[in-house]
Amino acid sequence: MSDLPPAGQTYRATAILYAILSLLIVLVAALSGGGLAKAALIAVVFFVVATGWSWFRLRQRERRSPARDEAPPGANGRP
Repeated sequence: MSDLPPAGQTYRATAILYAILSLLIVLVAALSGGGLAKAALIAVVFFVVATGWSWFRLRQRERRSPARDEAPPGANGRP
């Protein structure tokens, strides 16, 4: 596990990332002459599933990690 503090806005960042990737799906379909309705449906399903899974995993990680306010072991002179 990383010693770096967790990013402040990971939920928003994942939503933005998957929104961009969803737009890329629609853009590729438009440029290749594919059906835009089908591409839009696939992009929406991708966004919902990917964002939901990422948020689920982030919440699991937050529950497993120690509270941010607690000092790491040994920081106060005691093991």
